[in-house]
Amino acid sequence: MNTQAFELAKTAYKSGDWAGAVSALAGVKGAGEACGEADHLRGNALMKLGMFPEAAEAYGEALADVAYGHVGALNCNRGRALVAAGNDAQAEACFQAAVSDPSYPTPYKAYQALGNLYTKRGQALEAGTAWRSAAIDEANPDPSGALLKLGGCFMSLGRPDDAVEAYRTALDFSGDNSQAKIYAELGLAYMASNRIAEAADAFTKAASDPTYQLTGEQQVSFTAAQRALAAKQGTTPSETEQMLAGTGYGAADLAANDGFGPTTASYDPLDPLGKSGEFIPSPEDTGFFSVTEEDLMAADKDDRKARRKHNHRGLKVFLTILILLVTVGGVGGFAFYKGYGWPTQEAIASDFFSAASAGQDISGYLADSVSSDAKNEISSIMPTGATSTVSGVDRSMASSTVLVTSSLASGGSQSYEVTMVRSGLGWKVSDVTLSFSSQGSASGATTTTGQLATTTDAATAQDTATTD
Repeated sequence: MNTQAFELAKTAYKSGDWAGAVSALAGVKGAGEACGEADHLRGNALMKLGMFPEAAEAYGEALADVAYGHVGALNCNRGRALVAAGNDAQAEACFQAAVSDPSYPTPYKAYQALGNLYTKRGQALEAGTAWRSAAIDEANPDPSGALLKLGGCFMSLGRPDDAVEAYRTALDFSGDNSQAKIYAELGLAYMASNRIAEAADAFTKAASDPTYQLTGEQQVSFTAAQRALAAKQGTTPSETEQMLAGTGYGAADLAANDGFGPTTASYDPLDPLGKSGEFIPSPEDTGFFSVTEEDLMAADKDDRKARRKHNHRGLKVFLTILILLVTVGGVGGFAFYKGYGWPTQEAIASDFFSAASAGQDISGYLADSVSSDAKNEISSIMPTGATSTVSGVDRSMASSTVLVTSSLASGGSQSYEVTMVRSGLGWKVSDVTLSFSSQGSASGATTTTGQLATTTDAATAQDTATTD
């Protein structure tokens, strides 16, 4: 080691000649030689010059000299250099290494550095833990600063009551020249805890220090606390009183003149020419300003009710509904008389034949008067696998006849006459008859299955008799 260069470097360092110190320290070590003290001083001088990456490198070289020691201090300084250089991740590792060094006499410095780093990242919980550790470190000569930061972390975490305790403890450790800022932050914490009177007191103490200026947020909160207390104590005039005072209507004047204009005024501001001959009463005497929203809504409801009663709206609505009911009833009665119903004959016939074609039970479509034998006969002539359509309807009030044509699965078609009887508003099937008129028969023969009887005309009987 070049002792002469080292002495020159220390002299320059003590005098604040940082550049000279760095230059001299560069010649202290020989090639491959370790000198932790020289590198430590070089790192400090480089920090003073704002050369943070170079400073971090110098501290790293100092840490390589195991014999030198000072691991905690070197790691803390290196972490600060790395933070300044923008390397937060490595900086955090350095600070953690510093607080882990049992020989480090001032770990609170590394905890404070960690608190600042976590605060920068927005990690309020981790920052609060670091600031608490810094505050309780016995080597910390002024824990009030760490407690102030701890209170800020509690506020960020939404724990104003804990912040209050941190700030109050900070006041116990602080000097008179630093209490104003703590009182101001304490005021914010009290406001967040809805302790208005205590907040106002804290802000008052902070504002009484001429060397401290409340921040915008603190001033707004201070004003809000003062207004809240004034309103609670009834010392602030109402908005109406302030308006009247601005136009010459003082509270004393109103009281002295039975609520009318000021006795000393020569004219009414609302009637400057004096044409009315009297002053307009105070708005406070009208009762308007004491009316609640519920009162206004109730009055409006009563007014609308009175107007409806006057217009006989209820009677008009009743008569309109009655006329509609009579009209609908008349139309329905006429339709019933003409043989209409619901479901219609067409719908019943279509569903009836669809059920039979699909092999389903048709009992639900038959009238109660149809016997079991008649039901069996009807079922025997109903087509299966056929497509049926309604060809026509002959309607009357009590019974109807529906003509249905079925396209058979085997080919060809078959016509049916379906007799229906009224069932409530709808219809039920009472008989089904095969119709051969659609097949060109001159006789128009029919088979009535519902009565278990077969009829033929004379020509058909003759043909049957002569057929082998």
